[in-house]
Amino acid sequence: MHKQTEPSSKRTTNWRACIFSAFNVFLSITASLGNVLILIALHKVSSIHPPTKLFFRCLAVTDLCVGLFIQPVYATEVMSRMIKVNMSIFLTKSLRSASAWLLCGVPDLTSTGIGVDRLLVLLLGLGYRHFVTLRRVRVAIICFG
Repeated sequence: MHKQTEPSSKRTTNWRACIFSAFNVFLSITASLGNVLILIALHKVSSIHPPTKLFFRCLAVTDLCVGLFIQPVYATEVMSRMIKVNMSIFLTKSLRSASAWLLCGVPDLTSTGIGVDRLLVLLLGLGYRHFVTLRRVRVAIICFG
């Protein structure tokens, strides 16, 4: 009997996919725990202006969702291809792509909002608290999504 062996390039690809998935799972855990700690710290601090705190909370929540949902789903998708399991019943590529776009695009816009918020502090001085309100920040965050 003749044994069939996998080509060397396929074994290398499987090995890389396994390492990549393991690293992605590690980063998922790190991102989740880190953002939970940030949310706890933001809840306890009272010296940050509430609209600025809302920007930071939005950023932490979206990053938490990436760590809890997008990264594990992606790692599962990579591993399912490697072990040849059909995940189309549970996960569709379009659903993952849409949620990844939302949860990975919103933090970019939120970071921009934080930068604009800090710029307004410098430009407006004492008028900042009257111009930047919770309502306006909520509207900006809703527009980001």
